[in-house]
Amino acid sequence: MSKTILITGAAGFLGSHLCDRFIVEGFRILGMDNFITGDKDNIQHLFDHPNFHFIEHDVTVHIDIKEPIDYILHFASPASPIDYLKIPIQTLKVGSLGTHNLLGLAKAKNARILIASTSEVYGDPLVHPQSENYFGNVNSIGPRGVYDEAKRFQEAITMAYHRFHGLETRIARIFNTYGPRMRLNDGRVIPAFMGQALRGENLSVFGKGTQTRSFCYVDDLIEGIYRLLFSDYSNPVNLGNPDEITIIEFADEILKLTNSNQKIIFKSLPEDDPLKRQPDITLAKKLLNWTPQISRAEGMKLTFNYFQNLSKEKLTKIDHKDFSKHIKQ
Repeated sequence: MSKTILITGAAGFLGSHLCDRFIVEGFRILGMDNFITGDKDNIQHLFDHPNFHFIEHDVTVHIDIKEPIDYILHFASPASPIDYLKIPIQTLKVGSLGTHNLLGLAKAKNARILIASTSEVYGDPLVHPQSENYFGNVNSIGPRGVYDEAKRFQEAITMAYHRFHGLETRIARIFNTYGPRMRLNDGRVIPAFMGQALRGENLSVFGKGTQTRSFCYVDDLIEGIYRLLFSDYSNPVNLGNPDEITIIEFADEILKLTNSNQKIIFKSLPEDDPLKRQPDITLAKKLLNWTPQISRAEGMKLTFNYFQNLSKEKLTKIDHKDFSKHIKQ
């Protein structure tokens, strides 16, 4: 019989790709989302699949599932600054109450659980590149602290369940990831630049553009998560592409890729925005035999094609999502 896996945040960017991967692998999927940032279009193609069952639910509220569950992937959370700055309390709740609920469910079902952590646990790092043994440099009371600290708490309670209850846990520290199904106007640099280029707008670079990022194509990340889930390692593992680039260099790449004549304009740097971001993936290479396979040039072409094929309405619409109907603060 097929194994059953619960995927929270199933209608999100990463969650929807995980649903696709585990369907291909023959799993029965329970996809859970409350659509606070997720998009039903991302999983619409799965609704008629016999191995996919969708549950609309907020993970911060008690989760009651009667049937057996073998694995849980906890990917429910706002993940972009534009979202978690608008809904800071819900962001904290999904990382704390939501994670607590899912760990309790995993314990009750004797299921293995993998949580989606983030490179943001490193804050604005004083160590470069960032390895798993670096404890980070985070401003807990800054505007980004709601996301950073939610994820740090998420890691802490996960390890507590592992040590105290003997729960099988896995922690993926995910670095910048991109690809199809990103929300065009979610505030992250790749969809922001591509949306601006496609709309004929100038590209907005924050600060001087000397800050760095390292971008991993979504297919590579999904492969890393898959391997981590079935590994025997419970401590955090960095998953990302160590190919580092400055934002100003990246803006130039986008202009060339999109064949745009727009200019680059500079805006003030947001508070606590990390100046460096590059994963040390030595552990993932050794433990999972995993390294990213898709170059930035190839991945950007695939992503650009996705955004280029969006309807004109979606391309021109600025996504000021109304969170109010989803939120219980």
